[in-house]
Amino acid sequence: MSVKETTVAIVGGGLVGSVMACYLARRGYRVSLFERRPDPRISMIDGGRSINLALSNRGWKPLEELGLADEVEKLVIPMRGRMMHNEEGALTFQPYGREGEAINSVSRGGLNQLLLTKAESLGISLGFESTVADVDFEKGILLFADGSFFTADIILGADGAYSMLRYQMQRTERFNYSQYFIEYGYKELAIPADKEGKHRLEINALHIWPRGKFMLIALPNLDGSFTCTLFLPFEGDCSFEQLCSHEAITSFFREYFPDALEVMPELKEDFDDNPTSSLVTIRCFPWSRGKVLLIGDASHGIVPFYGQGMNSGFEDCRVLNELLEKHNDDWQKVMHAFQEQRKPDTEAIADLALANFREMRDLVADDDFLLRKKIEARLYELYPDKWIPLYSMVTFREDMRYSVAKRRGEIQQEIMDKVMKQEGFRENWESADFSWVINELAGRQ
Repeated sequence: MSVKETTVAIVGGGLVGSVMACYLARRGYRVSLFERRPDPRISMIDGGRSINLALSNRGWKPLEELGLADEVEKLVIPMRGRMMHNEEGALTFQPYGREGEAINSVSRGGLNQLLLTKAESLGISLGFESTVADVDFEKGILLFADGSFFTADIILGADGAYSMLRYQMQRTERFNYSQYFIEYGYKELAIPADKEGKHRLEINALHIWPRGKFMLIALPNLDGSFTCTLFLPFEGDCSFEQLCSHEAITSFFREYFPDALEVMPELKEDFDDNPTSSLVTIRCFPWSRGKVLLIGDASHGIVPFYGQGMNSGFEDCRVLNELLEKHNDDWQKVMHAFQEQRKPDTEAIADLALANFREMRDLVADDDFLLRKKIEARLYELYPDKWIPLYSMVTFREDMRYSVAKRRGEIQQEIMDKVMKQEGFRENWESADFSWVINELAGRQ
């Protein structure tokens, strides 16, 4: 069967499903995309999930390949580093990488609308309010909640962390699945624009209020506002459980985030109106069954603390497209190659995202950690092709697999532990000879 005769059904019209649909349409496939929610270009209902996203190099590359980079660039605000807020309101800026390197704040809803419009322009059939109830993996049949069905040669499950297609796979033999909810939840809040429509905080930064056991972050929007997210335990001391009244909410922010409280006039209303949501890591395998393949969060949902959920999903799409090219659109070979190649990388970024939560909420305000970052920045400056900070490998090196970045990061961490233990090094690091560090790194790779 030729590509032009092959029908592909994509379940899930979010970011990953839309990007994958565009890739396949450009290859000549007959693509139908099904989404359980209404068309977001008409209805902005998003289940409380309008949290901003950080678009970095791994996400940009697929958009560039699809010819969308110029349009997406109009939707983003570059964030060149972290702006740390201590409890007295003092600010400390930590660049993400070298000059010119930045991650980009983008609205989930705005990006999704653009991608769906692009998909539609490529001739993709869009079916909204289409809830999948069951699937026949071998015959490629989707059964919908209204009793209708759709038959496809290939079905891709891009329906998110609570995927219905993955749920159906869980009912089959030899399918491994786990979900891990951290004890923290999140609630979206907002810092509105000032009276002149301008940003009340530094615009080109991701703002973080780290408080050891919890944190607040804020990402800039084009309209002058910031989308804020409070990450807090569900129960116990300093938890959502305790913030059960307007007085408790105000008191909590006055104690821990006083400078944020000053620019959040609708804090209490946001607390009442926005849900408290959970954070989960999804791991499963295999990702394929018969004519069905899972991609994105459906196969590897991660927590948001490395800003790589969307980026890793977009990378799925790019890798899948490359494998279709490599294997001449032989889907059986492609499905097997895709899950074997991507599984180690998605495991790596899931682990890194969990580990980075501790860094963001606690270590970014630690003197020892900050010194390590300064030393790593110096090494990166002196030996840019040999010592690359882990964050830069993950965020700015789209040519490096997550699994390779994680392994190199572990080696560099062990070497940095030795560096920090050297007598007198903390006081004299700026004049130190780092050649031995690079030699040791070379010997470990």
